[in-house]
Amino acid sequence: MRVDLFDFDLPDENIALRPASPRDTARLLVVRPDGKPELADHHVFDLPSFLKPGDALVFNDTRVIPAQFEGVRLRPGAPETPVSATLHMRVAPDCWHAFAKPGKRIKEGDRIRFTSADGETVLEATVTEKRDAGEVALTFDKAGPDLDAAIALVGHIPLPPYIAAKRAEDAQDRADYQTIYARENGAVAAPTAGLHFTPNLFAALDAAGIERHFVTLHVGAGTFLPVKADDTNDHHMHHEIGHVSEATAAALNAVRARGGRIVSVGTTSLRLLESAAAEDGTILPWSGSTDIFITPGYRFRAVDVLMTNFHLPKSTLFMLVSAFAGFETMHRAYAHAITTGYRFYSYGDSSLLFRKS
Repeated sequence: MRVDLFDFDLPDENIALRPASPRDTARLLVVRPDGKPELADHHVFDLPSFLKPGDALVFNDTRVIPAQFEGVRLRPGAPETPVSATLHMRVAPDCWHAFAKPGKRIKEGDRIRFTSADGETVLEATVTEKRDAGEVALTFDKAGPDLDAAIALVGHIPLPPYIAAKRAEDAQDRADYQTIYARENGAVAAPTAGLHFTPNLFAALDAAGIERHFVTLHVGAGTFLPVKADDTNDHHMHHEIGHVSEATAAALNAVRARGGRIVSVGTTSLRLLESAAAEDGTILPWSGSTDIFITPGYRFRAVDVLMTNFHLPKSTLFMLVSAFAGFETMHRAYAHAITTGYRFYSYGDSSLLFRKS
């Protein structure tokens, strides 16, 4: 499909720079492609009223690491050159793939030194591979837990570009840009649909008989990259590492077998579940990398309902929700959201999408 079919105008005032407080007071646009009304305005704390006992919410429990770095390139006989890098996928205990700037000036064999804000911690890496579109492989002088500890001290939270362009990261973002159930270190972007959940909302869901299950997909910086192709067939997704345990797969299959619905909290959980699903919809234990790209025409196998924030124009995520709830329905939903003042993107409001039959 033509990428420009997924474009729309979004006023700056609809872009959220801070989350709602409490988180579950954010607005929730309920979208029922086959129902009446098609669109209904609610709040996230109303979520239990739209689910049934025996339904299962599936959360992505990845934890955002401080994956944005500022440093200098060290090259014999050349002046030090400022370099910024955003880690996006770990490929070895001592090696990460990263997006680096200025990418054209970096060569294989270059040394890069990153230093913490207080100057106390130094982390060095060698560029061991030059990849496409400013991507490099960085092999660090530390590995495993030692590297993890250094990253925590040297890096900072990589706020999405549409927030970072308007304000600097601050200490509050370390808490705001993390779900309350995050536990598996490795993401460089938050699974933002999950940012709305609070202990009070979890208690209400428990009281309503709604199950909770967890999968892990380490969200990469590729989620921020614009679609530069004119046609969706020409766009290539970056790989992200994920895991669905045997116990979680069995629990979700049991939910479906007794007539419950699989409710994905976020597009990351959905993409992982669809990667793990067999043709008949059975969810299999799964571990590895996925670059699944979902556009209209895709046949969903695992997920019945999707909770997700409002996404960028011409983004792969707006393409995904258009595939899930219907192209025309989602254009109407986004037009309604913009007109009625919904807040967009990572810190914005949410939507609950029922799959188009």
